[in-house]
Amino acid sequence: MEWSDLRIFLAVAREGTLGAAARKLGQSQPTMGRRLRALERSVGHTLFQRTGDGFVLTDEGSIVLSHAERMEEEALAFQRQLAGHERQLEGMLRISSSDWFGAHILTPVLAEFAKAQPRVVVELLTDARLYSLPRREADMVFRIRPFDEAEVISRRLMHIDYGVYVKSGSTSLPRQGDGKGTPLITMDTAFGGMADAVWLKRILPNAHVVSRSNNRDVQARLCAAGTGLAVLPRPLGDALAGVERIDLGEEPPGRDTYVGYHRDLKRLARLRALLDLVIERLAD
Repeated sequence: MEWSDLRIFLAVAREGTLGAAARKLGQSQPTMGRRLRALERSVGHTLFQRTGDGFVLTDEGSIVLSHAERMEEEALAFQRQLAGHERQLEGMLRISSSDWFGAHILTPVLAEFAKAQPRVVVELLTDARLYSLPRREADMVFRIRPFDEAEVISRRLMHIDYGVYVKSGSTSLPRQGDGKGTPLITMDTAFGGMADAVWLKRILPNAHVVSRSNNRDVQARLCAAGTGLAVLPRPLGDALAGVERIDLGEEPPGRDTYVGYHRDLKRLARLRALLDLVIERLAD
């Protein structure tokens, strides 16, 4: 058995298709398929059923999966522990946050950090996916829900107020009580359960949705263009030209933001330096 083939096996099991797994690992699809067949020959079992919808684990594949995941965790553990003993302020840090938080809250801090530590390269990933700290998909993560992984060190960083915004000078303000006739810009259906989206539906039950997006910057720009009313984080909305904050008689719910990192990296000097600056500039 070639141990490196287990990485390919894990990628296919997690991504579901050979093409997606190849993109994940940066390899060609033919190479991935060849190595997967070699692994199946070496263990003497078919590990996946090939279906029209993708690759599905066989019973034997499920057995291999549990062992392969433990092997991967051990490999990642020693990588994290070795990285945690690095003390030089150089190298790379991969951090993750939501799109608007990265663009409007973190970038000033990252700019200051880059001037102070020019040999540390910070890679900022902004999307809706929750990056895994145990799998070292990121070194530091900012998100709006607490961390529940036992191996993650985390803290509440800050509270962010939200506000209701419309285009400056707009005459289509919501009617008192129900919002009938009011166009709304809100979260996409996958994030319809977020606190501000639920609050907006309760406050203006008869308003109608004209646009949805999981990107706060997109919502803000649509609002500034007069497309409709939007609930936005105040650090974003208050700084946006062309919109004004209005009072609906009740403030929308704010959100807490948490920062976390894997405990094996607590002695990594460059991570500590960035974390200290983030806490100094942002913590409330």
